[in-house]
Amino acid sequence: MQQAASRPIDVAVGIVMRPNGDVLLGQRPAGKPYAGYWEFPGGKVEAGESIFAALQREFVEELGLTIVGAQEWCCVEHVYEHAHVRLHFYISRDWRGEPQSLEGQAFAWQGAAVGLTPLLPATIPLLEWLDQLRYAR
Repeated sequence: MQQAASRPIDVAVGIVMRPNGDVLLGQRPAGKPYAGYWEFPGGKVEAGESIFAALQREFVEELGLTIVGAQEWCCVEHVYEHAHVRLHFYISRDWRGEPQSLEGQAFAWQGAAVGLTPLLPATIPLLEWLDQLRYAR
């Protein structure tokens, strides 16, 4: 698909982490590409919006969570059949609220052994890196 090879779409992605290292994953809702796949929550950065502001907006809209603070972690580009995305990952240990399914999506807290399938392809390699970070202590 010609569209996928074009300029990447910037996406803000949040890894919300509990003190014990558990992280929140969301399931893509019906009607979206890769519906049913699990991923770290987030969404497209709008024109004129900072990546962190997009992260905060997406978490309020999708899950009812307020991201108070987050640190930039990594940036990964991935080419899907439907889009070329640049994923900006942030780790947040500073958030308020309890996750709610505001867009009809499922969500789940996961520890060291992520048992959810299928995982979005761009998510898979990050889990090993993340385990080194969250369980290195």
